[in-house]
Amino acid sequence: MDFPERFANLPEYAFPRLRRLLDGTEPGAAPIAMSIGEPRHPMPAFVGDVLAAHLAEFGQYPANDGTPELLGAISGWLARRYSVDVGTDRIMVLNGTREGLFNAAVALCPETKNGKRPVVLMPNPFYQVYAIAAVTVGADPVFVPATEETGFLPDYESLPAEVLDRTAIAYLCSPGNPQGAVASRDYLARLLALAEKHDFRIFADECYSEIWRLAPPPGLLEVVRETGADPERAVVFHSLSKRSNLPGLRSGFCAAGPQAMKQIRQLRAYAGAPLPQPIQRVSERAWADETHVAENRALYAQKYADAAEVFDGVNSFRLPEGGFFLWLPVEDGEAATLKLWRETGVKVLPGAYLARDVAGENPGQKYIRVALVAPREETRRGLVLLRDCLHR
Repeated sequence: MDFPERFANLPEYAFPRLRRLLDGTEPGAAPIAMSIGEPRHPMPAFVGDVLAAHLAEFGQYPANDGTPELLGAISGWLARRYSVDVGTDRIMVLNGTREGLFNAAVALCPETKNGKRPVVLMPNPFYQVYAIAAVTVGADPVFVPATEETGFLPDYESLPAEVLDRTAIAYLCSPGNPQGAVASRDYLARLLALAEKHDFRIFADECYSEIWRLAPPPGLLEVVRETGADPERAVVFHSLSKRSNLPGLRSGFCAAGPQAMKQIRQLRAYAGAPLPQPIQRVSERAWADETHVAENRALYAQKYADAAEVFDGVNSFRLPEGGFFLWLPVEDGEAATLKLWRETGVKVLPGAYLARDVAGENPGQKYIRVALVAPREETRRGLVLLRDCLHR
């Protein structure tokens, strides 16, 4: 069977491209991995005990939308973190938020919008699942630059009315991957007003919300509450991968308005992969505990401080507001990545691999993404090598 035509022109995923770029080039020293955003801080100490206590539940079919206890723990966390009252009927547990970011588009994107092919908006650079979701549902993906000139957030308000009137979904990541920019309350309020005016939903990818430098990033649900916006405009996604250093648990959730959640759950009933029951028990405990989250954030704060010290005097350097990536300007991302690997063994990711060419320009072309996920000393060593290689 042929590959469906609409998928034929998708660009290769970032990490196979990186392997091909570096293939045949020996690292200049012992490799230091700073390309993949896989958290490497210790996972919470309670994980093993909770899992062991519920091993027998692997012998049961798991609750499709989430156990009552887990849904209650998530609802409680949303209340503590954002001062919002989200009932458990408006929450669904996810087998990793990538699943949710994709399947919510399948569940909620209409076949047409105002009699035309729908549009799905996304920042550029972006998390690649946004684009594949748009293509899968037969929508036109529109890549909106998130550059220094726009505060590294997409300026959806600047789009022509004819594009906005076709828009069904607008993806937003805050804190952003890769730039670490945080959408302010005002930005979110204006986006909600735009969504109301042009009748679309906002898919808020808030997976980095608990890794921040100066202040907790606002969330879309709390701005919905503060502004009195229609809750059907907002679908939010959260994960334990970054917050709790549990990327292998594949556990997250989405929350939405009642009608949107009904449609998302209906799709899950037929085509989703529910989270195994013991994993749900671990997740319940993780959402109920903030001590390990604060400890994790403190470790990133140390690495933020180290990065600021290492790059002191490099005029182009800036610290992110949140997340665990540095988005570093260079002359050419691929050339800088190859030079770093060849001379130092530091592996980073060219920014262009996270973005799409639009009108002949790629907003990631002159950047590299550097992940601050390794232990502190290894991270600092990599940053020093990077600075000395590219800036001295």
